[in-house]
Amino acid sequence: MSESSRQVSQSSISQAAQGPHPGRRTERTRAGQVSPHPMTLSRARRTPLLSRGLALAAAALTALALSACATRPPASAFDHPVTHALAADANTPLRTALLPKEAVHPDESGVRLLPTGTEALQARIALARAATKTLDMQYYIANEDNTGRLLLGAALYAADRGVKVRMLVDDLNFKDIDQIMAALNSHDNIDIRVFNPFGSATRSFGERTRNLFTKVDHFTRRMHNKAMIADNQIAIVGGRNLGDEYFSASATLQFRDLDVFVAGPVTQEISASFDDYWNSSIAYPLRALNKQKFDPADLDKTRNDLRQHWKDQADPLNAKPLNATPIAQQIAQDGLGLTWTRTEFVADSPVKIEHPDKDYKSPPMQRLIELANQASSEVLIISPYFVPHDEGVKALAAITGRGVKVKVLTNSLAATDAVAVQAGYAPYRVPMLKAGVELYEFKPVQAEGEGRPRTGLFGSQSRVSLHAKAYMIDRSILVIGSMNLDPRSASLNTELALVIYNKQIAGEAARLFDAGTAPTRAYRVELASPAVLAGLKNTGSPMSPLIWTTDDDGQVRTYNFDPQAGLYRNVLTGLFMLLPVDSQL
Repeated sequence: MSESSRQVSQSSISQAAQGPHPGRRTERTRAGQVSPHPMTLSRARRTPLLSRGLALAAAALTALALSACATRPPASAFDHPVTHALAADANTPLRTALLPKEAVHPDESGVRLLPTGTEALQARIALARAATKTLDMQYYIANEDNTGRLLLGAALYAADRGVKVRMLVDDLNFKDIDQIMAALNSHDNIDIRVFNPFGSATRSFGERTRNLFTKVDHFTRRMHNKAMIADNQIAIVGGRNLGDEYFSASATLQFRDLDVFVAGPVTQEISASFDDYWNSSIAYPLRALNKQKFDPADLDKTRNDLRQHWKDQADPLNAKPLNATPIAQQIAQDGLGLTWTRTEFVADSPVKIEHPDKDYKSPPMQRLIELANQASSEVLIISPYFVPHDEGVKALAAITGRGVKVKVLTNSLAATDAVAVQAGYAPYRVPMLKAGVELYEFKPVQAEGEGRPRTGLFGSQSRVSLHAKAYMIDRSILVIGSMNLDPRSASLNTELALVIYNKQIAGEAARLFDAGTAPTRAYRVELASPAVLAGLKNTGSPMSPLIWTTDDDGQVRTYNFDPQAGLYRNVLTGLFMLLPVDSQL
């Protein structure tokens, strides 16, 4: 059914509405997990979609494949030297620039939000150029697309200057080892490791398949952390992976995301967490997984290709502006716009994946819960993949029961890149609304100036999707990082979070929340009134307990089931709701 046949004025509900019951779960997939992103089942996609099918198939195939399942040797069986971050007091330009600032702001770190994709790309390239001793990168997804090649090129140029580059990426999703990273890994100053390479570490397609079906639980546990650190002095953490859709450079999908640039003492805590993962027993050297052979000529060709790519793409992708003045000089001149404040870094241990324990409590999740329970006026939640389950609904109800406002911004079915995740979220909308939670769902609008998304039978063909993970307490505390409010972040994936105790920074993030929940950007989801329900009954429309209200081109419109999602997404949502995969969401 077309979108227009479902829309009506605010005073009435469409009489022609047909389709799945609005209260049904929608398919959820998440960005940044084994295969969880439903945009495509590439490395950039999340695992819920994949793991659900796997969970069902595994039961039938386990007995058949178990006897032949290969055992993976520990990473220590390979050349896997233990290394650590640069000493915090090592003499570097960044350290020299930061020392006077830290003296004025003892026990504080400088922070700055990176709300736009362009700004986030520029900051990462500038950070790579600022490194003089070490550059550490930890990502769930690292694509070799346009922006990925710019960033890999920046890392290569740093290595050519003598910088030691360590890059830790999550499992490569059964893809062949990416050509550029494999070539870079032959550089004397570049070391790449793969975390929990359950597929890549096996020797044949048959062995990979057997491992996939016989050890699904381990395979679906992923390193979801995102961090980039220069000289153990400055870091970027947040929600963005490395890929065009995270930096406003994709023609098909634009992620709305949020990172934070942080300088000072807390960076050493981020580095310590990186070291834990880097030296983990399941962080495998890429050389042990990759059968390709490279000689110096291959690395030279890769370098030349990346240089040419920079010449061709740096200006179109607006990757240069932040590099006009070196970061160390900007810090010395107070030109970076840093706000010095108290911060707190919390992260999961790699033990969460190395040695799974059902009683494990995720430190980032637990800290967020503690802070939310201490709120006195308002809790704002931005979580693109949001599955509260009954326990979460009760926790939110306890907060609203104290008179504290709780507002949630998550993806709509039309905007999400993870339909499977949406299917896990949808059943909890009514209970949350009854508990007094305000609920907003992000619309699949395109970036400003690009016009409206094209819609049809299969929904939007070009869209914007929410990907930021940020939580504001009383508009004075900001929790930002890689963590969603869902079972996967709590129990399966490893996550990190930075807590920023500052009204200015938290207020800036809260204003982004306000902008994201505006009627032109989001659907306000509410309980259908008795009058609306009576109208639906009289017209023979599906009895929906929910309504979605929004502003389209200056006109208020109301829907009685997930708007703009298209037939395909609605049907897929219904199918996912039938599968017993909530724990994998």
